[in-house]
Order: sequence, then C-alpha cells, then structure tokens
Amino acid sequence: MNGIRIILISGLSGSGKTTAIKALEDIGFFCVDNLPILLVPKFIELCEQSGGRISKVAIVEDIRGAVSYDSRDEKDFIEDSKRIIDDLKKHGYSIEILFLDTSDPVLVRRYSETRREHPLAIGGLIRDGIQRERELLQGIRDLANQVIDTSQLNVHQLKEIIQRYALEGKKRGQMTLTLLSFGYSFGIPFEADLMLDVRFLPNPYFVEDLKGLKGDHPKVVEYVLRSEEAREFLKRAYEFIQFLLPLFEREGKTHLTIAIGCTGGRHRSIVMVNRLAEMLKEALNKKEIILNIRHRDMEKG
Repeated sequence: MNGIRIILISGLSGSGKTTAIKALEDIGFFCVDNLPILLVPKFIELCEQSGGRISKVAIVEDIRGAVSYDSRDEKDFIEDSKRIIDDLKKHGYSIEILFLDTSDPVLVRRYSETRREHPLAIGGLIRDGIQRERELLQGIRDLANQVIDTSQLNVHQLKEIIQRYALEGKKRGQMTLTLLSFGYSFGIPFEADLMLDVRFLPNPYFVEDLKGLKGDHPKVVEYVLRSEEAREFLKRAYEFIQFLLPLFEREGKTHLTIAIGCTGGRHRSIVMVNRLAEMLKEALNKKEIILNIRHRDMEKG
C-alpha cells in the first residue's frame, strides 16, 4: 500500500465542495480544486517525489471536469474516472471518494440567494441544470465511499463532518457506522445507505405531556419502548445490522450510514437510534468499528 492518502471530493454545484476542501486544508491536506481527472495520476506521481512531505491530498472533481468533454463523449468522463481510480487502486493507492449531495429545493434557493447561474443552466432554468448535473455525476456518486447530504447543514456543521471523516480515516481498515435519525417531513437523507421507517410506532406527538419533549427525554423513551412492536423492531434491527456489517466490510466499504425515520424526527426515530446504539456498542467495540450517532432534525419544530 502506497503511503499517500487521496480523497476525491465530488458533488453537485452549490453542495459545499469549497467548504469541504477548506476543511481538509485546515487539517494538513494538500488540496487542489478542479484538477482534470486525466492529470490525477501525474499529480500523485509528483506528490510521491516530495520525499514524504506530501502524504495526504484532496482533489475536487466535479461538473467542471465533465463539461470539458465534448457533449457526444460526456460518458467518457465517467469511464475515464472509473478507469483512473481503478488503476490507482491496483497500484496500491488509498483512494476515497466523498460525494456531496443536496436536495433540489435547497440548491435552487442557494442559487437564487447568491444570484449565481448554474454552470449547466446558463440562460435557462436552474432546475434543468441541476437535473442534468445529477445525470452526469451519477457514475461518480455510485463510486463514492460516502455520500454526505448537506441540505440541512451549515458551513460549520459540514466542516465538522468532513474533518471527523478524515481524522477517523487515519485508522485504516476500520469501518465507521453512523446511525442517523431523521423526519420524513424534512426530506429523505441523501447520505443514507439504508433507511428504516418507524412511523408505525405510537407517536408521542399526540400525547400532550410529551409533545414538547425530545426523543432523549426519559418520559418519551419510556412511552416509545412500552410498545411491544418497538422492542421487536430493535431486536430485529440489531440482528440485521450484525448480519450486514461483515458483508459490507468484505466488500471494502469503510462507511455505512443507517437512517431511521419517523414523521418529524424529534421522538420515535431518536429513541430507536439511541437505544440501538446502546445495544450495538459492545459488539462494535470488539470488532473495532467506530460508531457515530446523529440526530438530523432533533431541534426542528
């Protein structure tokens, strides 16, 4: 295994790639924005000649690279990307791909607020440009080690997530499992590898004394776990995750995000994520798997 760690950052225009690469630069990565994919091998070769002074690099690969191809050969951008990434891995390089995704309404709002034009919608509709960009970048998204949904994140939260990912990555070979609670009312999280729906459980929102509390409050926890269905769900989810983890590890996946959703993301999903984390903690420690917990919509009304 070659010593240089390489993180490729890709994603939709307006999804936060500039914030991401600055976050990596702040923790010692040598960063390059918009390096053509065909030049990546030569760039890494030059980094190797630094005598060890450059040991971790981050490169932004996005739609600017795709549109440099003739419209008839846009598929070549994805084929070239896959070929180059595969070749680098075969030569022992550690290549990780982070893909930043964002919901269409949020992207449209961001472009409207900044009065910028989407690179694929010059003189046209922003939504059309976003849709075209999704199509062009789908192949890169499919290669990603981790997809990060930035729809609900501010720049500080995104920076924290990016830096935590990079720092955890020092422990090569270790898998990171993220349990994420969310509310369907606020949209499906793009970064989820798997989603579990707990809207079938009794809803504390309709209990006057519990409505204003959050899923980490003892009264809400007691109410939700009183249900036999909740206890059965936890048992089966625990077994399901235990079954899946070694299979994902075998395929070389280093980050797995399991999202559990309820209607608003403030009660049932939080209870289920927290309790499932408690159940998994000991087993994951033995397997040296890093466990993260995130409650996306906990503070929303």
